[in-house]
Amino acid sequence: MMKNVLVTGGCGFIGSNFIRHMLEKHPNINILNLDKLTYAGNPDNLRDLEDHPCYGFVRGDICDASIVNNVMKNVDTVVHFAAESHVDRSILDGDAFVTTNVLGTHTLLKAALEHKIKRFIHVSTDEVYGSIMQGSFKETDILEPSSPYSASKAGSDLLALAYHNTYKLPVIVTRCTNNYGPYQFPEKLIPLFVTNLMQGKRVPVYGTGKNIRDWLYVLDHCSAIDFILQNGTDGEIYNIGGGEEKTNLEITRMILRLLEKDESMIEYVRDRPGHDFRYSLDISKLKRLGWSPSYRFEDALEATVKWYVDNRWWWEKLKR
Repeated sequence: MMKNVLVTGGCGFIGSNFIRHMLEKHPNINILNLDKLTYAGNPDNLRDLEDHPCYGFVRGDICDASIVNNVMKNVDTVVHFAAESHVDRSILDGDAFVTTNVLGTHTLLKAALEHKIKRFIHVSTDEVYGSIMQGSFKETDILEPSSPYSASKAGSDLLALAYHNTYKLPVIVTRCTNNYGPYQFPEKLIPLFVTNLMQGKRVPVYGTGKNIRDWLYVLDHCSAIDFILQNGTDGEIYNIGGGEEKTNLEITRMILRLLEKDESMIEYVRDRPGHDFRYSLDISKLKRLGWSPSYRFEDALEATVKWYVDNRWWWEKLKR
C-alpha cells in the first residue's frame, strides 16, 4: 500500500527515528520529510540520511497551505508527527500550540482530502485523556486534557476523526505514552537529566517526584506505527504503550546509578501547575491486532544513556 510517504516533523525526535526505521524496514518506499525546523527540529537528527536515494526534505510550515498542497501532490500516505509538544512551554504561552497543533493539522487534513491520500496517521499523546489514579485509559474514554498542549492535541485528534466521519478520509489516530531514546531534545526528562549530570549540574525533580508515567522506547513506537500503517482500520484510535510505569523519582535514581552519581545531584523544585499525577494506557486493542512492545525498560534506558554519553557533539550545542 505504501509507496510514497510524507512525514511531517521528521527532524524531530520521534519523526527522525521513524524515518530511519522505515527506510531500514521498507527499502522500496520513498519518504518526503516536511519540517519547519523550529528549535526541536534538528537537521543533525537525519544527517546520515541526507544522500539517501529514497529520502527527501522540504523545509516548511504545516500551517502554510501552498507548501502543504505542493508536498502532498505525489504521496499516498501521511504520517503526521509535527507538533509543539513541551507542556511547560505551553503553560507559559499556548499560542504556538493552538496554531501548530490545531490549525496546522487542519491544513494537512484539507490537503489530504483534496489529494485523495490513502492513509493518514495522526500521531497523538496519552495526555489528551488527562490523569488517572487507577486502571488504564481505553480508546473510548472521554478526553480531559490538563494543559494547553494536551488540549490542543485533543482538538487535533477530534478534527482528524471528524474528517473520517464526514469525508471518509482514511484517518487513524494513535496515542502514545512517554517516549525516550536517541535524538530527544534535551528539555525532556531523560535527556535533560543525563546531559545535566554529564555537565556536573543537578537535576530538577518536580514536587516529590512521585508522578507516574508509562515509558515507551522510541523504536517500539516506530514499529507500532509501521504496524498500524499496514494493519490498522480507518477511523480507529490505537493506544501505544510500553507497559513500563515508573515514578519520576525512580527514573531519576536509575539515571544516577548508570552515570555513577549520588542523590545529592537531585534538586526538588516547585511542582508545575496542573501537573497530571499518572498516565496509563490500555494497549489491549493493539495487542489483539498483533503488536506488542519488544524492549525492556532497563535495557533501553541503558542504551539511551550510552547514546547521549557517546554523542556530546549532538546535544552540547543545543544546551548553549
